[in-house]
Amino acid sequence: MTDKPSFLPDRLALLADLNAAQYLTEGLLSGKEDVPAIALNKTTEPLPHDGESRAELAPVRDLIDDAMYQFRDDRPTNADAWLAPRLHATLRLTRREAADRRLWNYLALGVAPDYVVWRHTVAKPEGGSSKVAARRFQGPAYTQAFARLWWAAELFRDGPDYAPVVTACGIQDMLNTALRIDMVDHRPTVQAMVRLMERGTVRTGREVNALVAAVNASAATLMYDVVAPDAERDGTPLREWIEAAESAPAVPRRELPVGPYEEKCPERSVEALVDHFAELFAGAPVRGRRDAAEETGSEV
Repeated sequence: MTDKPSFLPDRLALLADLNAAQYLTEGLLSGKEDVPAIALNKTTEPLPHDGESRAELAPVRDLIDDAMYQFRDDRPTNADAWLAPRLHATLRLTRREAADRRLWNYLALGVAPDYVVWRHTVAKPEGGSSKVAARRFQGPAYTQAFARLWWAAELFRDGPDYAPVVTACGIQDMLNTALRIDMVDHRPTVQAMVRLMERGTVRTGREVNALVAAVNASAATLMYDVVAPDAERDGTPLREWIEAAESAPAVPRRELPVGPYEEKCPERSVEALVDHFAELFAGAPVRGRRDAAEETGSEV
């Protein structure tokens, strides 16, 4: 099993794709080798905000240690809902900063390769060796181990409220599917889908996939931002939240942290889409739903 890096500097850093690729060895992906931490840190670049508190490495590493400890006897997938909002609140990034793959490369290889192996190792069938997909270390935002959590928290939070993030991360298919499509950037759409999960209308991975597919297809003919307008976005709360990192304590482990005090989604817009999405989902093909109905003699 990959161990915690033997050398951890004081600050987070950036690791270019070309430099990251050389450490994605078969030994690392199979959990049998560690990353040569000192050599890796010689190839990094400082963050643009290197002088700020939010660039400190220790709070991020401590948070990851706590996640692995808390879920040590549980399914590693269950750590996502706990870690996503807390990682987001610890890093306090702008979307422009979070779009830089070099940061996520460094988190995965320089800060917590042991977490990536712990969380994303997949057992091979028929006695094959277990392995982590390379894209979990270095890959697009919807698959990279830490980028997917940050973006899930960013896109599913409702202003300062991270509770919808916990709901969304509770079913892996919501992250795996929704983060790939453009309409996830429309806040009322996202909150309406989460609301259907909260109400128990959508409960399984198959149902999430069916819902997301139906909502995405409907977006080709129905402009969600017109029928369900969002509040005007104001960048001031985010800037103030980032500036407050200089004096902010570590994120709470028991309660959810509080995000930027941005205005929440208009409730009228969310409810309008909830009703529409419920109708879409009722007619969406869900693998296994027809078979279940035939076995019980019920209708779906």
